[in-house]
Amino acid sequence: MTLKAQFDHTNCGECPIRHRAVCAHCERDELKELENIKYYRSFEAGQTIIWSGDPMNFVGSVVSGIASLTQTMEDGRTQMVGLLLPSDFVGRPGRETAPYDVVATTDLVMCCFRKHPFEDMMVKTPHIAQRLLQMTLDELDAAREWMLVLGRKTAREKIASLLSIIARRDASLHHSGMAGPIVFDLPLTREAMADYLGLTLETVSRQISALKKDQVITLESKRHVTIPDMGRLMEEAGDDTDGGFLV
Repeated sequence: MTLKAQFDHTNCGECPIRHRAVCAHCERDELKELENIKYYRSFEAGQTIIWSGDPMNFVGSVVSGIASLTQTMEDGRTQMVGLLLPSDFVGRPGRETAPYDVVATTDLVMCCFRKHPFEDMMVKTPHIAQRLLQMTLDELDAAREWMLVLGRKTAREKIASLLSIIARRDASLHHSGMAGPIVFDLPLTREAMADYLGLTLETVSRQISALKKDQVITLESKRHVTIPDMGRLMEEAGDDTDGGFLV
């Protein structure tokens, strides 16, 4: 079932991801042309957005919520291989089928573009092609950094790294900066965090409790997180002061 988006998207200039999305550098006339090929879809948490191997008739950006990229092995085992956060791009121009399952981890809203008209726009609109290339290279850098997280970091460092990625993306989207405390609602369940990080549920819960006890984070509930000092969280993550990750 597809839900109606809960907020008005008719004005691209007021879009919450406008400054980070694939259309970030578009001029007014280019935005107007994008308006003619776009539509919005909302998905419930747990709903599959795209099945691996299915034809892709759209591309688009996550406006709100989080989705997971999942790959299934021949014996049926699955592995979460990535997260899509607000402003992240879904789909690949020039590719006819989806390489991964894309599943809404939370309730999610997407700004979708009809695929072939979008590909035509890329040819004649350098702003879009250049921005998509930049986003793709950033995604590649982030994937390489994530290999370090999964392969070399301790459980505590893994949890701190994931929290820092989400916190910095949230701060960027809301233009709030990172000088003071950062407050956000954690969009992932403990189970989803365990799956993504390659940890057990018990380990995730134990490490979050330890970070809370050591006052690296505070929790008002299981999901409402405050980071009093971003620098300290980055130290716990084993990263340098700029975070190491491109977000």
